[in-house]
Amino acid sequence: MRHFGHIPATVRKELFHKEPAEFEAGSPARTLAAALGATLYSPATRPRLADDVLKQAARGVVSMVLCLEDSIDDAEVAGAEENLVRQFEALEGLVLRGAEVPLLFVRVRESGQITDLIRRLGGTARLLSGFVLPKFTEERGGPFLEAVRAAEAETGRTLYVMPVLESPELLHLETRADTLAGIARIVEAHRDRVLALRLGVTDFCSAYGLRRSPDMTAYDVQIVANVIGDVVNVLGRSDGTGFTITGPVWEYFRLQERMFKPQLRRSPFLEVRAEELRTALIEHDLDGLLREIEMDRANGLLGKTCIHPSHVLPVHALSVVSHEEFSDAQDILRPERGGGGVMRSAYTNKMNEVKPHRAWAERTLLRAEAFGVARADVGFVELLTAGLAG
Repeated sequence: MRHFGHIPATVRKELFHKEPAEFEAGSPARTLAAALGATLYSPATRPRLADDVLKQAARGVVSMVLCLEDSIDDAEVAGAEENLVRQFEALEGLVLRGAEVPLLFVRVRESGQITDLIRRLGGTARLLSGFVLPKFTEERGGPFLEAVRAAEAETGRTLYVMPVLESPELLHLETRADTLAGIARIVEAHRDRVLALRLGVTDFCSAYGLRRSPDMTAYDVQIVANVIGDVVNVLGRSDGTGFTITGPVWEYFRLQERMFKPQLRRSPFLEVRAEELRTALIEHDLDGLLREIEMDRANGLLGKTCIHPSHVLPVHALSVVSHEEFSDAQDILRPERGGGGVMRSAYTNKMNEVKPHRAWAERTLLRAEAFGVARADVGFVELLTAGLAG
């Protein structure tokens, strides 16, 4: 699989200076973590889940979470588990006939579900990339991770985990530092199987009876922004101790009454005659999503939790590395620059300082491998337009 693999190769060549690389479920964890992109959540109760998975894969989704937790009612759990087993059997048959599936994860409620599901899935567990672990803390995480270790031993293959950081202990100021320190200890002990850490911002807001409007990003809610900053501070460092941390979910996908002006400038859309696309994005509250994606990356996050297919392409389009970013990163990482120094960028609009910008450059080239590098005259509007047409 590859990002933008759903659009024709001829179109990709027109869009990309460097095309996204291909990867598979068995690729190195570092590659998979960078390539998760828009991870689309789906309730495990959906009666045609196998067909849904293939349909979304054909539209460019490369990672999905099949949810047994908050997206379904407590009374639906047993039925959802049975449905999940049936749908994996259906997927297995489709894969044997040549279908390709994205990276698939199951979000469980408790550790015992991991052991039980692996047993019930049998050979179809080979389609599973891992598990999403809710309300993750050091205390709750231990049983989950031991269950995954046992599942790996039973299946003979790697199963990754994506802990969700959403517990009240993490949100509350008086317990945050100790909770973060505990999470850091346990994920470090299981580093080889921790693919990414996910942020449960909806639960953070719930603890204070808050809900952000479509005019606001997670970073406009100060309580939430402070937690994100502290999580990145402790768990997202670029010194080799950090992990990939993904962006929070965007809740909106229908037209809402607006209080503030749209957040998308007209000029990028007028330049490529895509005013109708701009209108459609605004009407579906996706201008706020685009702004939040930019804020995610500015704050050290990569990828995003998504609950609607319309969110996937904006996440991927804004994850593509611009030609200017790529040029700067390459200049900073040239072997002859190993001693440091400062130089003017090739675009002659900024200073590139080798030592302070090295970690940024390394992260940028990793993103470039996963999402590609746009041509110098291609921006996110062209990528969105091509993706929708593809």
